[in-house]
Amino acid sequence: MRVRRVLSAAVLLLGVAAAPALLGVAASPAAADASPSASPSGDDSAPTEAGTSFRTATEVEQGTRATANGSTGDYLYWQFPADAGQRPTVEATVKLPEASRPSASQTWQIDVYDGLRRRQACQYGAQTRTAATGAASVRLACTLRTVRAWSEPWADDPLPGTYYIRLTAVGLGAGDLGQPVSAELRVDSKDIGGSAAVDGSLAKPLVPGVATMSEKAEDSDEESGSASAALSSLEPDDGWTSGWWSDRWVWTGVGGVLAALAGIGGYALTRGRGRPHRMPPGA
Repeated sequence: MRVRRVLSAAVLLLGVAAAPALLGVAASPAAADASPSASPSGDDSAPTEAGTSFRTATEVEQGTRATANGSTGDYLYWQFPADAGQRPTVEATVKLPEASRPSASQTWQIDVYDGLRRRQACQYGAQTRTAATGAASVRLACTLRTVRAWSEPWADDPLPGTYYIRLTAVGLGAGDLGQPVSAELRVDSKDIGGSAAVDGSLAKPLVPGVATMSEKAEDSDEESGSASAALSSLEPDDGWTSGWWSDRWVWTGVGGVLAALAGIGGYALTRGRGRPHRMPPGA
């Protein structure tokens, strides 16, 4: 009977202690789903042009399909936000009209840079692809490493902040320069969770200035001579978390509860039944 009471108390303790952990598991998808949902086709807010440099890169939200028209030989730039724990994937499709299809093999390349303009290596994906003669389109993809909340100054790890995308054709012949093309771009992220959590965070995300804007005088519409940097206005839906939450908290709590139950169960099995009730007190 005593063992049953101990085991019943242990089961009750497990239910009470595991309730917050289960609530955390239920709430973690909502907190971790930092990537916006895909915008419907025909969304007026979807970008329809691309920048020509880092400072004029077009802002693109994750899950939104961006389009742009350009010419072979141009550099097309976009930018998007990525937070800690996300693994971004950039997919681009270059469509070549009938009149501008290459007379020889044509190579397209997509590069991704972080907020410090450091080129980030693709973990996997067709970052560079060669279009055959007469090809109608070229598809490229680049999946980055998981964005870390903190890193050593000498490391080249992806960090929270703005990321730049550059799409261009390389190794063009003189006859293929200036031909019209159209591009489609989409950025999505997979939330990796606590397996990518680190002990540390950035004071601020790496969101550098993307342009300069002239300041106007207070009582006049004329522009003054001073200029200020215009920061990127995009950020994740829930703001910059810098890795403060992960499902590692949940598993740590569950591990503590299981350790406590193991201690209670071991004590109940090894303590014995005590003094037999039929034995005389003086024996």
